Amino acid sequence: MSAAEAVTLRPRRPEDVPRLAELLAAQQPTSHYPLRWPLPFPVEDFLVRPGEQAAWVAERDGVLLGHVALTDPGDLADRFAAALPGRRRDDLAAVSVLVVAPASRGLGIGGLLLDTAVAHARAAGWLPVLDVVPTHVGAVSLYRGRGWREVGSFRPPWLAEERPALLLMVLDP
Repeated sequence: MSAAEAVTLRPRRPEDVPRLAELLAAQQPTSHYPLRWPLPFPVEDFLVRPGEQAAWVAERDGVLLGHVALTDPGDLADRFAAALPGRRRDDLAAVSVLVVAPASRGLGIGGLLLDTAVAHARAAGWLPVLDVVPTHVGAVSLYRGRGWREVGSFRPPWLAEERPALLLMVLDP
């Protein structure tokens, strides 16, 4: 049995959020995700977002190892829809807050979480989209390796001028 096979994926529960905030803080120094740290708002608001459609955690023996959510693409919905002819903003679901505990990286947990979010989006009839900082090379590599493609870029107001614009990516049906 692989390390990833010993992991349980389940819907995120409200009582998970404080432990996920700790996980996010623990992984940030090595992943640089989120890029702005400390956040200018409560970490819990980063984890649980408006327009969230579903969220999951990876867990082993009661220890949280990772997290992913599907959300409404929010402010980026129109940018994605414009880059995807024939698609409306209601057709899209954004993969967000995909994080894995530092000690659990490289075990396939991020891929399991991503696959879970994508499967849920597809079952609901949504096209999976995401945005990623291009300097997060591991994340970009994971997405490209699983068939995601770039459809544009975007520079949000909070992004420092010296940073490259976010990549907008889609996973085609």
